[in-house]
Amino acid sequence: MFDVISFGSAATDVFVETHLTEKGKFFSYPVGGKILIKNLKFDIGGGGTNTSVAFARFGLKTGYIGKLGGDNNGKNILQMLEKENVEFLGKIDEKLIGGYSIILDSKDRDRTILTYKGVNNNLKFSELKIKKLKTKWLYLSSILGESFETQKKLVEQLHKKGVKIAFNPSSYLIKEKNLNPILKFCDVLVLNKEEAQMLVPKGDLLEGLHSLGPKIAVITDRDKKISAYDGNKKYFLKPHKVKVVERTGAGDAFASGFVAGQLVGKSIVESLKLGLRESEEEIKYTGTKNKLLRINLKK
Repeated sequence: MFDVISFGSAATDVFVETHLTEKGKFFSYPVGGKILIKNLKFDIGGGGTNTSVAFARFGLKTGYIGKLGGDNNGKNILQMLEKENVEFLGKIDEKLIGGYSIILDSKDRDRTILTYKGVNNNLKFSELKIKKLKTKWLYLSSILGESFETQKKLVEQLHKKGVKIAFNPSSYLIKEKNLNPILKFCDVLVLNKEEAQMLVPKGDLLEGLHSLGPKIAVITDRDKKISAYDGNKKYFLKPHKVKVVERTGAGDAFASGFVAGQLVGKSIVESLKLGLRESEEEIKYTGTKNKLLRINLKK
């Protein structure tokens, strides 16, 4: 029996650091120009692997569902999961290549991400070994195509067996898909403010999200207060002042910390603090997993 299974993308992250500065909400590259890169780093990312590693480092028995390519990047991801004590429960397609994310960092420490999902979106429900998916929690991060349809079917099946569902959809998933088939089964929904506003265009964000089905709705807002609502009470937590090196993976870190807290029976306030601690540790460094906390929550 797993404590938690994370279902989402896996990718090779390429961090590109430049000297470009932001102008308003944009930073631009001159057409036809050649720009020197200040630094270049490679790592393994993707919401599915980020969160599964975070859960495993909390001392939780963790599985990961996703689809990997048969290229060297796929092999590297498998090796990383094994090293982190995460059991791979997905499928490998030798003919396809895996996902890539190119993270374009500006001098002002913000970033734009170019993402190629590749094989991530091609996982069919028939490719899952359902009998092996015995878990207390199922955590879903954003994924499209056939894989999203598989997520919906899996949620419905596991919910009937009493499995708790956590969901952290991104803006592109909210734009492209009807999330109600998952939201109505959610125990925990974690979004940033912009994503929450996409689902609830008018009225109170927390109450609006809760009305969609989730038992607990959580909203982050970068360095502004974090809020949560369980249908009875609203909770708030102010982030600390932290020197930001790279923000990629901060949302995954926070969400996995919050869900891990709920999994081991912590209160909402305690879970918010754990999620915040995890995310603030993550943004101090480049890479989505390098400095995730190592705390055995089951002791």
